Amino acid sequence: MVTIEDIYAAAERIKGRVLRTPTIYCQALSKRLDTDITLKLENLQAVGSFKERGAANRLALLSEEEKKRGVIAVSAGNHAQGVARHAQLLGINAVIVMPKFTPVTKMNRTAAWGAKVILAGEDFAEAVKFAYELCAKEGQIFIHPYDDPGVIAGQGTLAVELFEEVDDLDYLIVPIGGGGLISGCAIAAASLRPNTKVIGVQTRSYSSYSICSDSELNPPGGPTIAEGIAVLKLGRQPLEIIRQHVDDILTVSEQGIEDAITLIAEDAKQVTEGAAASALAAIISYPERFKHKKVAFPISGGNIDTRIMANIFIRSLLRDGRLLRLSMSIPDRPGILADISQIIGECGGNIIEVSHQRLFTSSSVQSALLEVIIEARSGEHSNEIMNRLREKYTVERI
Repeated sequence: MVTIEDIYAAAERIKGRVLRTPTIYCQALSKRLDTDITLKLENLQAVGSFKERGAANRLALLSEEEKKRGVIAVSAGNHAQGVARHAQLLGINAVIVMPKFTPVTKMNRTAAWGAKVILAGEDFAEAVKFAYELCAKEGQIFIHPYDDPGVIAGQGTLAVELFEEVDDLDYLIVPIGGGGLISGCAIAAASLRPNTKVIGVQTRSYSSYSICSDSELNPPGGPTIAEGIAVLKLGRQPLEIIRQHVDDILTVSEQGIEDAITLIAEDAKQVTEGAAASALAAIISYPERFKHKKVAFPISGGNIDTRIMANIFIRSLLRDGRLLRLSMSIPDRPGILADISQIIGECGGNIIEVSHQRLFTSSSVQSALLEVIIEARSGEHSNEIMNRLREKYTVERI
């Protein structure tokens, strides 16, 4: 079992190689959610994620003979970049095995740190199998992303830094994938802040463990915006630590994570990936539990595709009413578009996009289908615009 002494030793090993990230109180989020919220900004690490803490410590523990043999890691994202960067700093040859579906941007970022990237396997499990076979054949050292005491101790340095700057926390909320981060944080909390409850967060599709039944589950998997915690089975060592030191595990929805990404961008002015936003999604999803409490969580990574981030922002704006998409069946005669535009303008709405279709979607040749996207100030403002339009037209929200 990893101890607090192991975490302190890891902190000394990685000092100067890993950023001591800022710990900030976020007044805007706190006010909006009626909770005192402190953020640990791991998205500011060199590779944009906490993962390099564990990678840096594990590689520093290698013997000189092991360093000469080189290392292999399997990852489609943050662990890959962490291992690649710190192997380069130590002069160690690194091979990163990635599933074939890995986006080109992640491959390029990993290769930019000097690692050799190999694409193998249709999914993560097949990539792991290939990596173990390669280790057996060529003799490299396998660097596991979470089921390794050196990695767990490295991740725990995050919580040690946090506790040095924040007192009297009620809750520390941590995303759970394979369990490496929450394991290190839970050990640090048990030793340094035993009154702080450690809460894990999983997505519903990857909720692989239940505190209530103290048992492993078989989640369905599938696509998720929180790919960084899309792990079907906890690591063996993290599982034992979670059983001893984690107080509860909450599950959150995809929509909750999307809303959290948007909220962190708007209120905390930070870019966060889906896995990292799951902690805030838990606060949003369980408001009564965290109301008036002192809560901290890491923005554990900021590596999100810009196109996906843009789509999330638009979806969130549509959900909360700041973007309004309407469909109207209108008479096909001069002046109708001008009338509709005038109503929207008088209400203070801003027309973003208009689609006017006569030929293919209308039930009558004398009518047309109009779709319009409007920028509004709030959900209440959207309702005001719709009600004004409905005084003269048949309007549906889409």
